[in-house]
Amino acid sequence: MSFNACAALVEKADPERFRAAMAAPVSARRVLFPLYAFNIEVARAPWLTEEPMIAEMRLQWWRDALEEIATGGKPRRHEVVDELAGVLDPEAARLLDGLVAARRWDVYKDAFEDAAHFESYADATSGHLMWVAARLLGQAEEAVVRDFAYGVGVANLLRAIPDLEERGRTPLLDGSAEGVAVLLRNAADRLERARKARGAVSGEATPALLAGYLARPVLRQALADPGKVARGTLGLPPLRERLRFARVALGGWWQ
Repeated sequence: MSFNACAALVEKADPERFRAAMAAPVSARRVLFPLYAFNIEVARAPWLTEEPMIAEMRLQWWRDALEEIATGGKPRRHEVVDELAGVLDPEAARLLDGLVAARRWDVYKDAFEDAAHFESYADATSGHLMWVAARLLGQAEEAVVRDFAYGVGVANLLRAIPDLEERGRTPLLDGSAEGVAVLLRNAADRLERARKARGAVSGEATPALLAGYLARPVLRQALADPGKVARGTLGLPPLRERLRFARVALGGWWQ
């Protein structure tokens, strides 16, 4: 029942990752659904309260749960933790701890300190999640997965900017036209670098990358018309999105 609860949570809160997980073999879903459910719980924790201390406590709860898994202790009872404990090894648990730690930035309204801070945030959130999924599923070169994950993370962040700004956050290190252009070019370059090295990701690990199926079109749209970022119009209409996913699921994550 815990697995079904994880799948239901992902279906409701993260339809893109749900679609990607459902396209994966059943054995891969046993890994992906708990990971994606965990990501939802952690990502939304800072937004459930206006009190930073309470948000910090929520994040710490997940860090403590991951520590229990990493050290082989008896993990606390929770439908997502129950499933995570069955799929994570100590290294994966510690990587996910880094993801939770990075989400502390979401609790506050401070801007990123510098480019290195932004890069580490993107790598810890998008990168750790995708790399953990890939390494648990099969053979893959970490640098390739993280390059792809960075492009996906930036694309997802760009789509969320209007909402983040409405909540009083400063999601970009440099929100000027030139600053956004630099960010887009870097993300697109890393995505392209991953695509060229696609042979370094085995077929077994491929399902971990399917959730990034919108990254290329979103980055292309933003490069062609940066105003789409502020207007919140990045993305594809429903029919085109389904066709895009079908192409990626059948042809490969690098499409």
